[in-house]
Amino acid sequence: MSSYDVIVIGSGPGGYVCAIRCAQLGLKTACVEGRETLGGTCLNVGCIPSKALLHASHQLHEAEENFAKMGLKGKAPSVDWKAMLAYKDETIAQNTKGIEFLFKKNKIDWIKGWATIPEAGRVKVGDDVHEAKNIVIASGSEASSIPGVEIDEKVVVTSTGALELGKIPKKMVVIGAGVIGLELGSVYNRLGSEVTVVEYLDTITPGMDGDTAKAFQRLLKKQGLKFVLGAAVQGVEATKTKAKVTYKLKKDDSEAVLDADTVLVATGRRAFTDGLGLDALGVKTTDRGVIETDRNYATGAKGIFAIGDCITGPMLAHKAEDEGMAVAEIIAGQAGHVNYGVIPSVVYTWPEVAAVGETEEALKEAGRAYKTGKFSFMGNGRAKANFAADGFVKILADKETDRILGAHIIGPAAGDLIHEVCVAMEFGAAAEDLARTCHAHPTYSEAVREAALACGDGAIHA
Repeated sequence: MSSYDVIVIGSGPGGYVCAIRCAQLGLKTACVEGRETLGGTCLNVGCIPSKALLHASHQLHEAEENFAKMGLKGKAPSVDWKAMLAYKDETIAQNTKGIEFLFKKNKIDWIKGWATIPEAGRVKVGDDVHEAKNIVIASGSEASSIPGVEIDEKVVVTSTGALELGKIPKKMVVIGAGVIGLELGSVYNRLGSEVTVVEYLDTITPGMDGDTAKAFQRLLKKQGLKFVLGAAVQGVEATKTKAKVTYKLKKDDSEAVLDADTVLVATGRRAFTDGLGLDALGVKTTDRGVIETDRNYATGAKGIFAIGDCITGPMLAHKAEDEGMAVAEIIAGQAGHVNYGVIPSVVYTWPEVAAVGETEEALKEAGRAYKTGKFSFMGNGRAKANFAADGFVKILADKETDRILGAHIIGPAAGDLIHEVCVAMEFGAAAEDLARTCHAHPTYSEAVREAALACGDGAIHA
């Protein structure tokens, strides 16, 4: 029987980062993973492959829409779907092999197979039982569906199936206007599919700042995506090659049917904790499988911790990574900590959308006194030169102290630009601190500074 200081169950972003941090801190560490490759959902069928297809399809869009404007003449490239999927698969392979290398470098044992926890301090994989002083559950999440919708991953697919379709569909219906649905919907829209997004709520991207969501939907509609909001899907009837999606509008109970070659079900994800044997251990879970933990990520069973998508909080890879590092440090006797007030979120469409901290709606509901600084990318020289002037930066600051409370960016490189605001918030900076920091010209980041200036006397270029 092998013995470890820590066994991590799951090798997604939370799990593999936790394992590496444990090893760095001198703990003998193993990681259990049942997939053929490391990296979990994110690297294999999530964040990384979807970004590869988003990048490839965006290059096609640029060639079709903007090359001629810059004097780049010639026929736009045609799409070789098999080659594009091969590029996506190679991107996955490079990343998953990178994690395998990091495990070897840090002397982390990869225990291949699916884990159960027969008792505290022991992990069973296949016929083998391994001892561990500490067990970290980082088992992630899986796609969830809705009543009346049966997934076959061929015609009716989750994000996993949408990443490996046999051909580009002529018509695609996306159920759910969240991040996953809009990102993959954008991919296929650029590749020529007629994409219709059906959403139960009256707005897209639930929880997003209201201003930003409205601008986002307007830009996506301009790109060709169609939206049916306030619609409850009643069911999906699928054959081997086609599907019919029936929905009912909440405002008047009228029903309608959409024809599709592919239906993408993007109605959220649920914690994946089945088969671990948590009930017998006294580990409490919610009705959706979410593991209950204390502030140190400890469950109700001694020596068993949980992080990432299988516990409460946003299902984001970087949130799981931070928790993985924090719990490793706690196990090693240090003071691990995650600042949940400064976890950014990003939608990787074009333009990108990024946010951190509070929304205006949340501040109003809480009765907080705040001020808003807003700057359009139309006033940014670099954005105009790059045909990327759609969108804006909005910074929310405390009305009295000027401390930054949140930021919302829709525009070019928003997912990168948000991080200077994250750093500022981590150090408790005021909008004026950001405004007085020199930003290189010409860069997209100047728009962030201008929004910070707009929290004071006003932006320069507005």
